[in-house]
Amino acid sequence: MASNVRLDSDLLRTFLAVAESGNFTRAAEAIGRTQSAISMQIKRLEEMVGETLFERGARGVTLTRRGGDLLGSARRIVALLDETASSMRAVPLGGPVRIGLPEEYGQPVLSRALGAFAKRHSQVEVTVRFGYSAPQLAALAAGELDLAVVFEWQTPSGAELLMHDPTVWVTSIQHLLHEQRPLPIAVYGREGWCREYVLGSLERRGIDYRFAYTSDTTNGLVLAVTAGLAVAPISRSNIPPDCRELTEADGFGQIDMTRVVLHRNPRATSEAVDVMADAIRDAFHQHR
Repeated sequence: MASNVRLDSDLLRTFLAVAESGNFTRAAEAIGRTQSAISMQIKRLEEMVGETLFERGARGVTLTRRGGDLLGSARRIVALLDETASSMRAVPLGGPVRIGLPEEYGQPVLSRALGAFAKRHSQVEVTVRFGYSAPQLAALAAGELDLAVVFEWQTPSGAELLMHDPTVWVTSIQHLLHEQRPLPIAVYGREGWCREYVLGSLERRGIDYRFAYTSDTTNGLVLAVTAGLAVAPISRSNIPPDCRELTEADGFGQIDMTRVVLHRNPRATSEAVDVMADAIRDAFHQHR
């Protein structure tokens, strides 16, 4: 690209419209301009860059190598401009927002959601409750929470699906405890799910096991695995560094087919709750 080039955001928007539609006519319709105006803007941009950005063909246009190089940067610039404009227009929100969430999504998901939310709405009072799904749903029903992210592994409730995140057996790459018999396992102190799914997955495969560690938190299970005390059931998206999933090839396989869903208190109608729900959706989308 030529030195001292100052790219106009309007030209970049036109460039994106053409690149994404693959056709000058469709791009013109999308942004409400004439085809000749689109052609002139692309020509101007190519003159500024000093290289051809599109290969013209009978069926439309395709990006040249230089055009492909510009595409990612153009998207980031336009997205940043749109985000800035939106934040300048947005009226800061206030009031409380109460969230329930599984502990394992605190750092990788909630921190991202809160960061995006706080940039625009720093006056909102956010309360977060980490815990198991059943108590979170009870708190939601009692009006103590506005939003609850919970696990579903049985009949779908109809709540909004955020992601599929099956529970799998996880072992330390260094310690190789999955090769021991009886198998040392770390489990939650919950009888229902643990009995039916966790222990059931081992018993169906004929794997002899022993209880090596019990914890009430996911962080406790992660600690047991990374310290070389046991293998443990952990959500696939939260496997810690230096550990890996035990697959069918290892003689194990998935423990359940967990769905992560978002429930909302029907009485929580504030705009702050709307915006927080959007931030949580976006954060889970990036976490997949």
